[in-house]
Amino acid sequence: MENNKRPESMARINNEKLANEFIAEQIQAIQKQVKDKKVLLALSGGVDSSVVAALLIKAIGKNLVCVHVNHGLLRKGEPEQVVEVFRNQMDANLVYVDAVDRFLDKLAGVAEPEKKRKIIGAEFIRVFEEEARKQDGIEFLAQGTIYPDILESGPVKAHHNVGGLPSDLKFELVEPLKFLFKDEVRVVGKALGLPDSMVYRQPFPGPGLGVRCLGAITRERLECVRESDAILREEFAKNGLEGKVWQYFTIVPDFKSVGVKDGKRSFEYPVILRAVNTIDAMTATVEDVPFALLLHITKRITSEVPGVNRVLYDLTPKPCGTIEWE
Repeated sequence: MENNKRPESMARINNEKLANEFIAEQIQAIQKQVKDKKVLLALSGGVDSSVVAALLIKAIGKNLVCVHVNHGLLRKGEPEQVVEVFRNQMDANLVYVDAVDRFLDKLAGVAEPEKKRKIIGAEFIRVFEEEARKQDGIEFLAQGTIYPDILESGPVKAHHNVGGLPSDLKFELVEPLKFLFKDEVRVVGKALGLPDSMVYRQPFPGPGLGVRCLGAITRERLECVRESDAILREEFAKNGLEGKVWQYFTIVPDFKSVGVKDGKRSFEYPVILRAVNTIDAMTATVEDVPFALLLHITKRITSEVPGVNRVLYDLTPKPCGTIEWE
């Protein structure tokens, strides 16, 4: 565990100069460790994996094999952004896996939250293992481990699900960010040229929208979550709340209510809005969103998202509510 302790002499990376120094050091360290071998990375599009990918691309170029698994539970536009940034802009060796049907078929009829999480995690490992076995000459596995992961849960970043790969693959780990805190990772990401939408991406649960489509996931309700979430994020950005509010998202429960649309009776889903601020995620306060903005968001969601006839705002702090609903 000694080599997983942050050096006491290591300065906090809080500006571009220090970030560039860190990048140069890590490029040398990666090249020394990897030499001319290949490295595999599960690229989710989250902050940590994106920064690791950008750093390894600088260090070893096409010898980094990025695997992006689209399990159908990402936010609107996220799989497309990963392809655009890494394959088209950074010329990465990117394998895109469309596993949407595979995941949603496995999740059909499963309502218990922990069971859903386990299915998503286990299926991700299976898909990633299949892609790993298709590659030749892979000897290293890159992970977006950061220092809080080591302090809280040991050296393997379990929420990336790659810690469960079969031992016969015998990958050696490459963890260039393992001594950094999240704010430092963001500074490094900016210095590497990643877009703000990736660098300042909100915390996003490992199972993605799977825990915001409450109960048994259906494709219809999943699209309600994805489309309403996109509207909420767009309106928060337009109205100066992006970056001011720690986390905001939508939830769609597994029940319908009566309503009136276009002069006719409707029986459709509600969308719940959630917007919270926190320092450590142990407690959270609810953002006081202007009422006029809430009305505008409600109008957009009920008119633009098929299958929705109500919008609710969750006023519950943590405790006694949690930030996520599942």
